[in-house]
Amino acid sequence: MVKLIIFDLDGTLLNTLDDLADCTNYVLQQNGYPTHEVDAYKYFVGNGVEMLLRRALPKEIAEIAFTEIFKQFMIHYELHKADKTTPYPGIVEMLEMMQEQGVLLAVATNKPHDLLPDLMKYYFPTIQWAAVFGNRKDVPIKPHPQIVYDILEKTQIDRNDTLYIGDTAVDMETALNAHIKKVGVLWGFRTKEELEWAQADYIIAAPQQLTCIL
Repeated sequence: MVKLIIFDLDGTLLNTLDDLADCTNYVLQQNGYPTHEVDAYKYFVGNGVEMLLRRALPKEIAEIAFTEIFKQFMIHYELHKADKTTPYPGIVEMLEMMQEQGVLLAVATNKPHDLLPDLMKYYFPTIQWAAVFGNRKDVPIKPHPQIVYDILEKTQIDRNDTLYIGDTAVDMETALNAHIKKVGVLWGFRTKEELEWAQADYIIAAPQQLTCIL
């Protein structure tokens, strides 16, 4: 019986791609570097915003320059993180239904932890999250399973009663490392082939299909 569902955020609950791409392209342009098409960012994301920026920048950039550009990005993204971002169709309804059924809901994301309280309250005002953890200082990011362990500890739910849902190989690897069942979603940033390669236990094409698994 599933008592807890842990969701990835970007590409799973929220379509954040346009805001991430716009903000990254802005700092690239401001610093004289080439920008990228929005679709390219589907493969830049997944390992946190620092890695997103490293993938978008030329490989030969000096570390001191990267540090300054990263600061610029964080300032700009804080101001524009909700310009185009929106929950995927059917997500809010699915979350509300799970909540009504007594399933605990949590989020594990590589997004900076400090951004999450306002973001979750703004996009999901009707949802009572059991735990929301992002990228925190001195805590390894996904696919390291520590973030999942922290959620399990906070909720006191056994891993055998837990489901992890995400859209990338990083998510599937995180769940695999934490020894919990994993669901890949096709409405996010990556392909069915990637999710199959990453050993997703289930793959769904719409939020409503989650009820079939439960």
